[in-house]
Amino acid sequence: MKFIVGKDRNQTEFFCLEQAISQENEVRLIDLFVSAINMKDYGFDMNFVDNGRPAYHPAVLLKLYIYGYLNRIRSSRALEKECKRNIELMWLLKTLVPDHNTIANFRKNNPKAIRKIFHATVALAKNFDLIGAKLLAGDSTKLRAQNSKKNNFNPTKIKRHLDYIDEKLSAYNTILDEQDNILSDAKKIEIQQKIAKHNLQKNKYHTFQKQLEETNEVQISSSDPDSRQLITRNNITEVAYNVQTTVDAKHNIPIDFKVTNQNDSKAMGNMVRRAKNIIGKSDFILLYDKGYHTGTEFDYAHKQGVSVMVAVPEVASHAPNIAFDVANFRYDKKLDHYTCPAGQQLQTNGRWYFKKHGKTTNRMKHYKTAACKSCSLFEPCTKNKAGRLIERTEHAELIEANKQRIINNKELYRRRQAFVEHPFGIIKRQWGFYYIMTKKTIKHASADVGLIFTAFNLRRIFNLIDKNTLQKHLIMLACFYYLFVCHFKLFLGSFLHFVNTYLYNKDTFIIALNRVYLTNRS
Repeated sequence: MKFIVGKDRNQTEFFCLEQAISQENEVRLIDLFVSAINMKDYGFDMNFVDNGRPAYHPAVLLKLYIYGYLNRIRSSRALEKECKRNIELMWLLKTLVPDHNTIANFRKNNPKAIRKIFHATVALAKNFDLIGAKLLAGDSTKLRAQNSKKNNFNPTKIKRHLDYIDEKLSAYNTILDEQDNILSDAKKIEIQQKIAKHNLQKNKYHTFQKQLEETNEVQISSSDPDSRQLITRNNITEVAYNVQTTVDAKHNIPIDFKVTNQNDSKAMGNMVRRAKNIIGKSDFILLYDKGYHTGTEFDYAHKQGVSVMVAVPEVASHAPNIAFDVANFRYDKKLDHYTCPAGQQLQTNGRWYFKKHGKTTNRMKHYKTAACKSCSLFEPCTKNKAGRLIERTEHAELIEANKQRIINNKELYRRRQAFVEHPFGIIKRQWGFYYIMTKKTIKHASADVGLIFTAFNLRRIFNLIDKNTLQKHLIMLACFYYLFVCHFKLFLGSFLHFVNTYLYNKDTFIIALNRVYLTNRS
């Protein structure tokens, strides 16, 4: 029986990398995209000393990372291995093989520059009209940090550990006191070593306790200090980062991201401001889920001139009879009072009261009436013996306006999940990027997330735009940069040197004045 036979491994052949990579291969697009970027202007360090071994150009490492993230490879060691065996990377990096430490340090040291690269992908999408800039949505996702639950501590957990250590120390000291004559020297040494170990642990927990008191934080992580234990789903918690995103509805392309370690309640206002700066205008609609429903954030969005639609959370508490819920009390804005279902008016004394909810302090007015105590509907209306009390926050008008927008635009709001969850589904489920690759601080985590969203946007662009059209555009950008920008900067540098040397140099300036003076005198 005949079989297909391979070539002799000892056969010498001429091999050309250029011919091995097809013209349609997306690795060529990665090469062109990075080549069109001025690495220095984007914030990458280009000032390497001439002494010692030459450094790798930042463009080489950026190409490597973009290729890796597009192909679900984030580990620096895995990327180093791919450089040695992957023919596409051999072509892209011109057979260079950076060390895994060099690869890892590039990501760790360039979070701001990587964010600018992400913005470059948004600009590229805008250029091809892939950003609608009319309807956007914001949401967040939790990405696990490089910090276990075991190494995350709150005051209760620290106290539990300290109590346990105190019990063990007390037990060991009792043994040494009561059985000193019975115990062998080896056993005494063993117990003393355990006491020393527990004392070290005790000092560690006291240090954590002191840090929490000094920073007013509610928890601390020992491996990744900025990470926090957050609820991921169904009351399941993970030590993670909370990544806020803003996604455009036209082609599900993220235009912004921010890595935080807090929940969503205080995130909307800042993300609205950033979206406005990126889009360059305020005539767009931003959709959010009920986790962002906070009065102060509505106020911030209103001041930015941006229309937001936030899902209305369920009523936290009801009256004994739901017919007497606050929603059924009519508010008169002009007279500043409420009218209850029984026809009585609840008045305010005009004072503002402060109510704390977690770390948030809300300002509100109280509305009540003396008619409550003699009302026949008292029992179905309230359980408060003093009578019904309504609290109205200073942002109630904005909250009610948002509720009305939701009612009037139900079909529009239903689109939110369809496009804002799309990037998370691809990144976490399909690509498997459900955790942060880098350790220690939000800054380093932002570099990893920046590369994730850069890769996602490029994947969307590669899928939506014809490769030949995209290649021509990127070639034109690269040519513009090298032929125009570089030459213009060279000319500008020479011109400024001339101005500095002959016009603003003090000695030359005095000599020039003297010459003019002498010429005029003669």
